[in-house]
Amino acid sequence: MAVKTGEMAPDFTVPANNGENVSLSDFKGKNVVLYFYPKDMTPGCTTEACDFRDNHEKFGNLDTVILGVSPDPVDRHNKFIEKHDLPFLLLADVDNKVAEQYDVWQLKKNFGKEYMGIVRSTFIINKEGELVKEWRKVRVKDHVTEALEYIKENL
Repeated sequence: MAVKTGEMAPDFTVPANNGENVSLSDFKGKNVVLYFYPKDMTPGCTTEACDFRDNHEKFGNLDTVILGVSPDPVDRHNKFIEKHDLPFLLLADVDNKVAEQYDVWQLKKNFGKEYMGIVRSTFIINKEGELVKEWRKVRVKDHVTEALEYIKENL
């Protein structure tokens, strides 16, 4: 069953690029931008990650942590971070358990092929751990600005 706004965000623990296992509950007391993306090093995912990078300080000034989640393993995350100087954690959801909890692991179609994959989505979780905003099937252009504005105006 999909998580809904107004409910507590499902907790999880997965490996992160910093070599530690990271849980959502580690960030209680801070707002969290939890964004799911399909794959490191691809054009749309790189644009989105770099937009979050370029606004990282603004999110930080709003007491907000950014966490990126994809099925890629930690070593691939580290290459992505090094190549694009990303200042936030990337989480390795290699078994898609977190994506399933947030109902973003879905059947996709591309060039006539069907396959399971991540539907680009962003969730805003407040300091108490409640899911307060979600965007599904995200279009990358201007999305990070929209998320930042939401936090400024509502949290």
